[in-house]
Amino acid sequence: MKESVLHYIWQYKLFASHLLQTTEGEPVEIIDIGKLNTDAGPDFFNAKIKIGSTLWAGNVEIHTKASDWYRHHHNTDTAYNNVILHVVKYADQKITRTDGEIIPQLILQYPERIETEYEKLISEKLWIPCADKIKKVPTIFISGWKNVLLTERLEQKMDSIMRLLSESNKHWEEAFYIILARSFGFGTNSQAFEILAKSVPLSILGKHKNDLFQLEAVLFGQAGFLTADLEDDYGLRLRSEYDFLSKKYGLVSMNKSQWKLLRLRPDNFPHIRIAQFAALIHNSTKLFSKIIEQPDIEYLRSLFKKIRPSGYWESHYTFGNKSVQKVKSIGEVSINSIIINTVVPFIFCYAHQKGKQDLKEKSISLLENLPAEKNAIVKGWSQLGLETENAYDTQALLQLKKFYCDEKKCLICRIGHKVLTLQT
Repeated sequence: MKESVLHYIWQYKLFASHLLQTTEGEPVEIIDIGKLNTDAGPDFFNAKIKIGSTLWAGNVEIHTKASDWYRHHHNTDTAYNNVILHVVKYADQKITRTDGEIIPQLILQYPERIETEYEKLISEKLWIPCADKIKKVPTIFISGWKNVLLTERLEQKMDSIMRLLSESNKHWEEAFYIILARSFGFGTNSQAFEILAKSVPLSILGKHKNDLFQLEAVLFGQAGFLTADLEDDYGLRLRSEYDFLSKKYGLVSMNKSQWKLLRLRPDNFPHIRIAQFAALIHNSTKLFSKIIEQPDIEYLRSLFKKIRPSGYWESHYTFGNKSVQKVKSIGEVSINSIIINTVVPFIFCYAHQKGKQDLKEKSISLLENLPAEKNAIVKGWSQLGLETENAYDTQALLQLKKFYCDEKKCLICRIGHKVLTLQT
């Protein structure tokens, strides 16, 4: 029996609420179960419970066995002196406060089915624990849960943005530049792109934004691609320019081994993405400010659609190896991905920090106007009957799979709760 199950039963009042009594035979009336505490200290704060003829206000602690109270040393911790009721499955001994006063205990009675169904859920080897039961959950109920999941996902991304802002002295453009660079890695090279962006401040690139060649020299040089064994004429010219600029600004390049090419399609090679990123900086001034001023889906797409790397990259995917002539613009799927994973969270974060509720709502509406993402997780949900209409849906379901289903947090998932209580 997991203690978390008892927490769940108490929180959602799934216990038998009539004829409750303490282990000493005193009648118990639960007026308010209290508020769940997610930090250190008693499990539920500010509960109101009538024991006998006395109304108590205080905290509730929950354990599988009463003896866990001593195993966790609560009897010597003054933070637990305000516990008014100890809720347990097995009352194997009496418990006391630090002054030796006995604390009333309640053996929780509940339908055995809840515990049985929970054990089944977490032991299942299915794609998600409730894969064989989720169709019983009403669609409207799942839709409501999606709203919470999406907000939760954006708030998690907001935390990482706030850390970057702290590192950049709350410089929004600089932080956006780093996150945007990370998005050009499209998962495989995201970390390498972030290292690249952090190695050369936006202020330095800004001094050369009118010269695409110099931007490429700095970025490819910092990325470690302009090495001594380079024989390509264009690459050699970039290296010569980088040697000058790196000395001027005291730049130190990263190791090119940090970049990955294995199993990547040529259009996703880091060379192409760096060239595209250089072109974006070349064509943009105060990009984040412009996005905040006009958070419109078509305008945002236009910012990325017009990106054209230098002519060299029309016939190359890497230095020295010629390829079929092709303009290496950013595809629509990639643009949508950048907006979903970088632009929207940043607008959401900025709106939250500045107290602009209308802008926060606009950031969410952007997701509603972007097509549903296509990946293995979204396909998995579709096979279970959960169809997606837009990026709002897919982002919510990605959050559900990663942070609830994969972690088997069924007890704090609204769908899990519904599954566990469908027949209760």
